Amino acid sequence: MFITFEGIDSSGKSTQVEKLSDALTKLGKKVLALREPGGTTVAEAIRTILLDKKNLIHYEDELLLFTSARANLVSNVIIPELKIGTVVICDRFADSSIAYQSFGRGIKREVVELINNFVTQNLKPDLTFVVDISVDTMIERTKIAKKIHDRMEENKIDFYAKVRNGYNVLSKEEPNRVKIIDGTKSIEQIHETIIKFVQQKLN
Repeated sequence: MFITFEGIDSSGKSTQVEKLSDALTKLGKKVLALREPGGTTVAEAIRTILLDKKNLIHYEDELLLFTSARANLVSNVIIPELKIGTVVICDRFADSSIAYQSFGRGIKREVVELINNFVTQNLKPDLTFVVDISVDTMIERTKIAKKIHDRMEENKIDFYAKVRNGYNVLSKEEPNRVKIIDGTKSIEQIHETIIKFVQQKLN
């Protein structure tokens, strides 16, 4: 099974990746948790380039760098692990490019989807959880955490509103795969909702 987590920054999706991984491991499943971009030496190097505020990266560069990292991760890790029965959980995947680079940046969706399909070898997650919060909540959480902003986090409010809308559109187009989860609920409540969907898919 291949499960992915999506959402705007500070949504809490990374926490839920960890909790789901722990829960499935306790159920006796072999689980591998990954992040995007990352998960291989090449993909981690690309991640460093993408997030460095000193780098002048255009929208087209950004899309191709993200998808290059994705191609390396899919070929070298995700597909081999899925073939041996591992439950692979990924913090972001192809839907991120649609939400961020197409809805957010304005790159034509058909272009993003064509590249995505090529680099993923048409691999689609069995389940995708979008941990949904408002842009105002994202800003508040970022202030509380006093996070050091990376290049991707230095975007304007309207950009994140477009990204969030992108995820909502995806959930309407593929309701059986893409599940919108209320990210304002407690960590445990969110986890309980997620685990119910996963157990339904496993059964």
